[in-house]
Amino acid sequence: MVIAIIAIATAAVSFAIRDTSAANLDREADRLAALLESARAQSRASGIVVRWRPVEGSFRFDGLLPGSLPDGWAADGITAQVSLANGTLIPALQLGPDPIIAAQQVMLYSAGPPARALRISTDGVRPFTVSAVQ
Repeated sequence: MVIAIIAIATAAVSFAIRDTSAANLDREADRLAALLESARAQSRASGIVVRWRPVEGSFRFDGLLPGSLPDGWAADGITAQVSLANGTLIPALQLGPDPIIAAQQVMLYSAGPPARALRISTDGVRPFTVSAVQ
């Protein structure tokens, strides 16, 4: 009986423990979507072109004052790739100043294990959203 209780408790704990690399990627994707929307709003308000681009091990917002938004990943092992909605690779997202921007996306990857990817995208009108890659 005691062994059965221990086995059940162990199984419950193993299901409750979340893969840290998966949780890190989820947090980074949500954080980046919020940062992109903030930069988009700042671009519209100021009338200045703002771009977001990935750099080795980090990212940058071009067009904003230095330090106005974070410029790096909070977790290690995250990489990003920018493209238009049709998959054409581009060097940076353009976040404004126009209220309607091109349909764009960022693919975020975690080194893993297990390796995972999430998509942060906008249709150009609606806010950036996070979705799983199938």
